[in-house]
Amino acid sequence: MSEPKISAIIPVHNGGRYLEEAIRSVLAQDPCVLEIIVVDDGSTDESGTIAQSHGPLVHYCRQPASGAGAARNRGVESAAGNFLAFLDADDRWVEGKLRRQIAVFAEDPTIDMVFGQVQQLRDGVQWENGIAEATCDPAQLMPGIVPGTLLVRKETFLRVGYLRTDCRVGEFVDWYMRAMELNCRAKMLTDLLLWRRIHDSNLGIRERNHITDYARVLKAGLDRRRAGGQESA
Repeated sequence: MSEPKISAIIPVHNGGRYLEEAIRSVLAQDPCVLEIIVVDDGSTDESGTIAQSHGPLVHYCRQPASGAGAARNRGVESAAGNFLAFLDADDRWVEGKLRRQIAVFAEDPTIDMVFGQVQQLRDGVQWENGIAEATCDPAQLMPGIVPGTLLVRKETFLRVGYLRTDCRVGEFVDWYMRAMELNCRAKMLTDLLLWRRIHDSNLGIRERNHITDYARVLKAGLDRRRAGGQESA
């Protein structure tokens, strides 16, 4: 396997109160990332100041508020690494996340992407205690087919294509469906890789009026399958 050079992409929209913790969880990884790309999606808080306070390893770029999909795409366009990883500004990677995932690629070069388990913690006391104890109940872990657990070859991401930008939610579900349609090889680790913070400003809560985007994404996938079946008939 070629030397892993990992670009970590953090989209942020008014997530300044959490961004510092997210960045530090990336900086603490071994192997070290090549770069952290913070894409400011039209924030009006201190997100930009926090991102730019970390020196040259953290690359900051700003765009008009365009949604999480557009922000992640902007990060991919800027990425210099041969692997891509994503983290929401209000979440946190577990120590050793990247080490566990890179080991999978080293063992099996045919793997395209690696996911892992997620632990959801309510912001506040539950979050602080959960992080401090660094332990979890296996029964509470959830397989995380989400951007925050993903480590993917950049060439694979580009082969699948960029995330949809016409959806406020569900754009990663769409990307993953397209990856599976292309027979990309994914592995789900049993290890906890991501702490996901639950709070009143989570994207899914903010954008609950756009819940029908999930239906649009699923319909698009079904339409592709039907078209493919007709073509192969």
